[in-house]
Amino acid sequence: MDKLIIDGIETTPDPNKTVLEVARELGIHIPTLCYHKSLTPYGACRICVVETIWKGRSRLHTACTYPAWEGEVKTNSEKVIRLRKSILALMLAEAPEAEEIKELAAEYGVEKTRFRPRKEKRNKKCIMCGLCVRVCHDVMGFGAIGFENRGYRREVTPPFETYSDVCTTCGACAFVCPTGAIDLKALSDKKVRPILSEFDRNLASRPCVHIPFPQAVPNIPVIDKEHCVYFKTGGCRVCETVCGPQAVDYQQKDQIVEEDVGAVVVATGFDTLPLADLGEYGYGKYPDVIDGLAFERLLSASGPTSGEVKRPSDGKVPKEVVFVQCAGSRDPEKYCPHCSKICCMYTAKHALLYKHRVHDGQPYIFYIDVRTGGKSYEEFYHRVSEQEGVPYIRGKVSKVFPDGDKLMVWGVDTLTAKKVEIAADLVVLATAMVPSQDSQKLFSILKLATDKDGFLSEAHPKLRPVESIISGFFLAGSAQGPRDIPETVAQASGAASKVIGLFSQEKLHHEPIVAVVDEDLCSGCKVCISVCPYDAREFDEEKGIVKVNELLCEGCGACVVACPSGATQQKNLTDDQIRQMVKAVLGE
Repeated sequence: MDKLIIDGIETTPDPNKTVLEVARELGIHIPTLCYHKSLTPYGACRICVVETIWKGRSRLHTACTYPAWEGEVKTNSEKVIRLRKSILALMLAEAPEAEEIKELAAEYGVEKTRFRPRKEKRNKKCIMCGLCVRVCHDVMGFGAIGFENRGYRREVTPPFETYSDVCTTCGACAFVCPTGAIDLKALSDKKVRPILSEFDRNLASRPCVHIPFPQAVPNIPVIDKEHCVYFKTGGCRVCETVCGPQAVDYQQKDQIVEEDVGAVVVATGFDTLPLADLGEYGYGKYPDVIDGLAFERLLSASGPTSGEVKRPSDGKVPKEVVFVQCAGSRDPEKYCPHCSKICCMYTAKHALLYKHRVHDGQPYIFYIDVRTGGKSYEEFYHRVSEQEGVPYIRGKVSKVFPDGDKLMVWGVDTLTAKKVEIAADLVVLATAMVPSQDSQKLFSILKLATDKDGFLSEAHPKLRPVESIISGFFLAGSAQGPRDIPETVAQASGAASKVIGLFSQEKLHHEPIVAVVDEDLCSGCKVCISVCPYDAREFDEEKGIVKVNELLCEGCGACVVACPSGATQQKNLTDDQIRQMVKAVLGE
């Protein structure tokens, strides 16, 4: 008989695999507590026991260690169920506080154990499967924990029952423990530092291998090399072991790809003002002071709290929430002089969604002015303030400080000239929009002009709103200034249309006012080369003079001003032509 039958399903024998692996491929569930793909199976828990029948002989084997030879396998026969019940009864005595064992035992009708529990056992959740020790030794390569004593007195502890210096608190032992028996604080005196999720605004942790955010393109995991144990010590490699398609490649390097393009759309986005700068609001000192993006993640069904509004400090539902608008915006003395444009509307949205999630909750909104520049924006604002009854307090918050488990918010209502004090559970800051990190470096490379706030400057605010001064470079989104989503989409469509219009032309047109060099006057000092922002000038070693690349020159006139000998002039805009135009205007 050259076939393998598992619970009546026929398949091809494969001695290179175990019965447990083949059963999982067939969709057959076999319970197990000590199996991990990165470790050699050894059947410690024996929960995965199955009945094998070959040539009429029936035997019991652990599915994680028995090869998938020919014959018949029964995963839920009477003999199997009887043995699993005995094993679970023994485990209930060994680990009476393990909820996982209680749930599994309940599935098989084992409500209590007939064995006597060990009174002297310290860890009432540990089933002594050894997964934690094997992972620490064989996979991570640390050896920070091991077994102590023998027989029924056996325990998992650090060497000599003292904190281990080699433990890095990586958490691998706690991760593989099937019953949650591992407490890292009992194994090491080093502080456990989880990797915080940047996308969730540090409200939740994430693993080293993660997808940066749900809509990432491409939507594939990446490895955080800064925290990965393999890149730090050479150990682990669990992700490589468990990856079915074998897609993990630790040898990949960053590659610089050069492409020839005809146009560039600059859409570098924005960042929010670093909240550490907002000292008067207590951000960084008080965990219940968060920004609008963090509150957005709390409201999201895919967020760290699955859409339930909970404050970060203790997980309680906040009953009073204070929203502070213009946190860093419209403040030329300390922060940003510009208006961030989107804060009024998303704060109103947050207050509305909070009221719908926490029906007995009370939001308050401190504002300077409410700006609702958009279709139906004003109607939405009135819906929040009038229909939903969200109080708007015209004034700025002067101070936020803790008082017990509350946050005291001090402000003033400038309409009534009265002092306002609110005992809040949560404070949400609508922080200012600023140019994205490292964007200035990119703008410098692309030779793009910026305004006083660091945002990109357009060629003309009304006639050429999505074009830069340099031909072939177009602007989109909040790289040019604070934008909301509809305006960003419209501007991106406009930039794309400009690119299509550029590519559809048979010939490219260039302004005729470009710089030229009088070879007889040029002394070859090279001053103009260093001041040209477009790299449109080069030195001719043969003639000892400077030449101009007319395709790159934008006619800015910087070289004309810098030239000490007056050899550089602009076509159709020379000094003599300007003088003649002035004379003509004056009527001389």
